[in-house]
Order: sequence, then structure tokens, then C-alpha cells
Amino acid sequence: MNLVSKDISDDFPQTDKIYLNNASVSLMPNQSIQAMNDFLITYNSIGPDSNESKSFIEEKLRNVRKIISTIISCQPDEIVLTQSTSDGINIVANGLSYGKNSNIIIRGMTHEHHSNLYPWLKLKEKTTIRNLPIDNNGFFQIDDLKTNLDDNTKLVALSHALYNTGSILPVEQVGKILDNKIPFFIDSAQTIGCIDNVDVSKIKCSFMSFNGSKWLCGPMGTGLFYCSRSSSELLEPRTIGGESAMIYENEKLAYKELPDKFQTGFRNYVGIVGLESSTKYLQNFGMKNIREKNIHLSSLFRDELSKIPNVELYGPEDPKDRTSIISFNIDGFGAQEIVDKLEKQNIILAVREIMEKKIVRVSPHFFNKESEILQVVDAIKKL
Repeated sequence: MNLVSKDISDDFPQTDKIYLNNASVSLMPNQSIQAMNDFLITYNSIGPDSNESKSFIEEKLRNVRKIISTIISCQPDEIVLTQSTSDGINIVANGLSYGKNSNIIIRGMTHEHHSNLYPWLKLKEKTTIRNLPIDNNGFFQIDDLKTNLDDNTKLVALSHALYNTGSILPVEQVGKILDNKIPFFIDSAQTIGCIDNVDVSKIKCSFMSFNGSKWLCGPMGTGLFYCSRSSSELLEPRTIGGESAMIYENEKLAYKELPDKFQTGFRNYVGIVGLESSTKYLQNFGMKNIREKNIHLSSLFRDELSKIPNVELYGPEDPKDRTSIISFNIDGFGAQEIVDKLEKQNIILAVREIMEKKIVRVSPHFFNKESEILQVVDAIKKL
């Protein structure tokens, strides 16, 4: 049996629910939950603040950075441990310096996820925000990007894939245009762990932020921020502490090197242990296999939904252009009404929005089964 058709649901906590909201928070493998439990027992038994615990923790931090750096093809010290995708976005938004005529380029405005919109809009008194117009799926024209770029462009900030339509944006094409001459930020919350071949050296991005609790199947409160060595000096940390800085002559402060520069205070150690275990599980399954299975499940769902009268589908038809997110509405039903009715049948979907329009979002992951997809489609038919 190949891995794409393999049923791995037993590797995750057993439930009577069909969970299809992985673009929000994913399920964790059993081994990750056990790893967190084992860590807490060991950490407390050896003494949380002891020499032994210090080396124990440092090993765990190194392990996570090494695994994540392998997934996105960077150096381990370029991975900063945070609590969320939003943390990384704000490190960039609040850390850059802005000149009188500077500008930042984003796309879609309210079509964008709030976490990758509000931090940039907050800068409107410091810099000009230039917005790229989009089509129905959230894509923009490369020529529009080129037109908006100038010598005062401080940053281009894009999502790698969109939380509402699942569209995968052409970030590598953008990176080639910017060519490391203009800083490039990517919100990759909807791609890391969901698609394969994410390579920051090919994308040519300066910064990337994502979290562990979506497609990487890690615990809440775990975030990852990629900061290229060459771009580190562009950012002034907004927080400072003993872990991130030091005092030298005449009581002057100096920031430490990456990744410590942006890490103030203790980390979510138990969460990092869970993330380490989850990422190992994903790597053993294979990122290419995960992508293939996600495409298979989402395409099955989309094809079956298209057969139902009065269903309107959103997002690209070509699976190469999207993640496993499928968004839809049904004439005569509100999005929240659909989600509520299905949750009473132990089916977990989500309400999201495309601009002002509320939609139902379905986001299967590689541990979901074909039978679950067909069961949900059957429930939708009976609404």
C-alpha cells in the first residue's frame, strides 16, 4: 500500500468527530502528546532549574531548529522560536525603520488574513501602504507588482497561500523580481506542512512566519520565524531581555546574534517538544506524500460538491494552484448555519470570509480518510 492511500488515523487521538478544520488548528499525533507528557515528567524530575535541565532544554531547541531548517532549507540559527505566526509578522512590521517617502506593498486588503493585514495597516502614519488589486481567487498581476515597486519600497509582504480560497501565490516569481534587493516577507501559515518543496533560498525571501499548530500538527503556542542572516540587521527588536541582549563597556547594550536576538524570555518548552515530535512524524510520512494525499482528498471533496445543485465553489480549480482548502456556499443557507448543522452531526468545518462574504471552509489533512470526505458530502446533500 502506498502512503497516499494508507489510513493513518490510528496514529491520532480517536474521536467520533470528523475533523476538517486543519487550516485553523490541526490534530496532533499520539506520539507528540506522549512526548510532551514524557518531557514534563523528565523536566520536573531532574529539576526545572538545574544544570542537567539546561542541557536537556538546549538539545530540544537545537532539534526543533534543525528539523524546521530542513523543511524550509535554511540554517538552524535563522529559525527564531515564537508563539504564533502573528509574532513573526509583528517582529518585521515593528522592527523596520521607515523613511518619509517609504512604502510597503501588500495585496488584497480585506481579502487577506487579519494577522497579515492589521500590522501593516497600523503603519499608515509611518509609511505608505500600496495594495495590489486581485481577481476572484486572490491572485494579483505581476505587472501590477512591478508598477508599484520603486526605490522607496521598504518591503513586499505576501501570504504564501490564502486562508480563504487556498490559492498558492507565485512567491518564487516575486522573489526573482525583488532579487534580494527589496526585503520580502512571507506569511506561510497555510503552506508549511501542507505542501512540499518550500525553499527559502529559491523563494529569496528575507523573512517568513508560520506556526506549529496548523499543518505541522504541533501544539498551540508554537511559532516559527525565519530571518535570513543577511536581513537580521534590518530589524530592531521591539522587546529586550537577558536572553536577547548583553551589557558591554560603559553599560551599553548589544543584541546577541541570531536567533537569540529576537527571543526574549523563556520559550514554550513543552510545546517545542510536541512540535519536534510532530515534525518528525510528518517527515517520516514524507512532505511529497502529504501534498499528494491532500490534493487527492481535497479534489475528491471538490468534485463531489460540484455535483450538488445550488453549491457555489470558490478558489482555483487546478489542484496545483491551491492547498487542500475548499470553500463553498449553498443557496438558501448561511455559512454559519451550515457549519452549526454539521457540527451537531460531529462534523467540524469552519466559517471564514472572502472580503465581506461569509463562506464555509473545509481543510482536510493527510490523516483524514476518503470515507470521511464522502460522509461529509452525503451530510451536506441532506441539509
